[in-house]
Amino acid sequence: MLATQYLPRCAVILLVLFKLALAQYEHLGYPLGYPEPEQEHYTAPQLSPDTPRIQLRLAGDKRKHNEGRVEVFYSGEWGTVCDDDFTIHAAQVVCRELGYLEAISWSPSSKYGKGQGRIWFDNLHCTGKEKTLALCPSNGIGVSDCKHSEDVGVLCSERRIPGFKFVNTLPNHVENLDIQVEDVRIRAILSSYRKRIPVTEGYVEVKDGGKWKQICNTEWTQFNSRVICGMFGFPGERRYNARVYTIFARRKKPSFWDFSVNCTGNEAHLSSCKLGHITSLKSNGTCVGGLPVVVSCVPGKAFTPTPMTKFRNAFRQEQPLIRLRGGAIVGEGRVEVLKNGEWGTICDDNWNLLAATVVCRELGFGTAKEALSGGRLGQGMGPVHMNEVKCSGFEKSVTECAFNKEVLGCSHEEDAGVRCNVPAMGFQERLRLNGGRNPYEGRVEVLVERNGSLVWGTVCGEGWGIMEAMVVCRQLGLGFASNAFQETWYWPGEVSADDVVMSGVRCSGTEMSLSYCLHHGDHLSCPRGGGRNAAGVSCSETAADLVLHPQVVEQTTYMEDRPMLMLQCAYEENCLASTSSQVPANSYRRLLRFSSQIHNNGQADFRPKASRESWVWHDCHRHYHSMEVFTHYDLFSLNGTKVAEGHKASFCLEDTECDDGTEKKYECANFGEQGITVSCWDTYRHDIDCQWVDITDVKPGDYIFQIVINPNYEVPESDYTNNVVKCRCRYDGHRVWMYSCHNGGSLGTESDQTFPGLLNNQVAHR
Repeated sequence: MLATQYLPRCAVILLVLFKLALAQYEHLGYPLGYPEPEQEHYTAPQLSPDTPRIQLRLAGDKRKHNEGRVEVFYSGEWGTVCDDDFTIHAAQVVCRELGYLEAISWSPSSKYGKGQGRIWFDNLHCTGKEKTLALCPSNGIGVSDCKHSEDVGVLCSERRIPGFKFVNTLPNHVENLDIQVEDVRIRAILSSYRKRIPVTEGYVEVKDGGKWKQICNTEWTQFNSRVICGMFGFPGERRYNARVYTIFARRKKPSFWDFSVNCTGNEAHLSSCKLGHITSLKSNGTCVGGLPVVVSCVPGKAFTPTPMTKFRNAFRQEQPLIRLRGGAIVGEGRVEVLKNGEWGTICDDNWNLLAATVVCRELGFGTAKEALSGGRLGQGMGPVHMNEVKCSGFEKSVTECAFNKEVLGCSHEEDAGVRCNVPAMGFQERLRLNGGRNPYEGRVEVLVERNGSLVWGTVCGEGWGIMEAMVVCRQLGLGFASNAFQETWYWPGEVSADDVVMSGVRCSGTEMSLSYCLHHGDHLSCPRGGGRNAAGVSCSETAADLVLHPQVVEQTTYMEDRPMLMLQCAYEENCLASTSSQVPANSYRRLLRFSSQIHNNGQADFRPKASRESWVWHDCHRHYHSMEVFTHYDLFSLNGTKVAEGHKASFCLEDTECDDGTEKKYECANFGEQGITVSCWDTYRHDIDCQWVDITDVKPGDYIFQIVINPNYEVPESDYTNNVVKCRCRYDGHRVWMYSCHNGGSLGTESDQTFPGLLNNQVAHR
């Protein structure tokens, strides 16, 4: 009897533990291939006749289309909601009434700007289960002692309620309402477009009540097409052959949506457009005097394949005046602007979806999904070029928008960023991770064509590194690579996918898809085979970003003649030129000394790849090396020929100093943990061993001095191009001058041409 009672309890305990184990990964979402949790199907609310009829919208200074100030339409007038007693339960009611799956958060004190008109609701006490905000207990509709400085806002999930159907409770005021549908798509109709990736032309269809419906084109405008194309990642729209679609519409009867659409053209999403008039339908179901809406979109250059380039580069620069840095996936990053030959950032004061959309379109993407603030994609270096940017949404470049040149009070902690809508290329469907403990890690498996059919297989682990892993994580939309694995015996994937189908993979790190990296093609070569020796990755939403301070190098450089007797430890660690082994002990070496101040401007701590148990003890200097090669120091002639070199192991990675408000985390004393915390920096002073280049054999002249941090990509970073510092150097045989120091990629192309023969970190060392 006891045993039979014990077994059900065991089963319950195991079930609870299993759910808790899954819950720790819920915030990560569910990548392709992992089943989504089952969602309830939408049923339209049945409201009693005495329930006040209201409509809601999200307005104000948005940074996402699914957030904003809560506004209520009642009695022919738009008004707001007071934040008194407002809770996440009330936010839940608002979001679900608008067709979103759930509320993420809410914001008091007019975060999205002050509204106008009446304050319709105050002291709301919702349970979260109400079908409409009008059913929540409150002071009474229109009864409030609040001011608009107390207007409440909400952030809703991007996911819509399955089967959601818009119900218009105010038919006489349809022109005041925002569009609320379950989903939108461009459906390719012509056979020539069905085979194309991405889909650029076809019917515009909305999903309402679980059914896809076309829109009547009688009131359709170019502004509407501009918004639709932007939503799907395209910067512009173009004309199409209407005659072909007229013939097609006659053959197959369309199913029309009940409303037309009214966009101004600068909206980032269809949900921000207004409903147009109710569609007039004939008895046979066709719209009066019209046909289904068709759009034809123009993709950006990065998404327009050519026989030579295909879609090879993820971050191809479309315009010389603007770029994105620090983003994990295509179409996101910190916004940087070129001004007076120097790249700088934009302050996030008043940064919104309109300005972000101008940036996205300028770079060849669609509208903005999100306008990011607070340096969320890492902090830049150099000047802050623009502040309080105000765009109409129709500018060709963000540099045409009005802005405040006064940037006092703006720091890189306020750097603005964007996430853009990009075309659906289908890259995620040809790659998967298998066998990992969570959706963000596993053995890499690719889908390839073999003998006329598509099969899954593995990638050879030989030569697999962090650059290849970065491309995999980007292709799957999982962020940055945190590790690259050359064997995956501990991650059993699909047995049917054990065979190697890809070998010799070499990526620059900027490719959109692993298939666009260099590889052996059909001539596979993988002596160790696949299976347990297949390539694997683990991905992370954040990464470190090390940036060397160029002015510190410039200001601390000097020359020292030091006797060999005092350089024995440095000699043992190969910090001297090769000729030092052939000179007597009483001779001198001429050293170019300088300090290095290395900042972590990323979103994650910089930690050495090796665990502390595997750090190497150097008896002469009496310390551990957590990375055998942390920096390269090189001196080049003006034509790019290397004339002297040095290298430095990480004697100790620690937080020397931090920005205000950030606590030091890493300290090397007593065999402590090593690393560099976000917003902290590690300083290698000019007076410690190996912090030099041995220039004993260098002739007087003009040179280029270059420092490269993390040269072997041992530790993942969000941006390797800024790991380089270049300086002009003049040596007359007695003195040395260092000037014009700058980070790699911080100057415009014309300025960088004064440093011939030198490339950034990604190219120079691959």
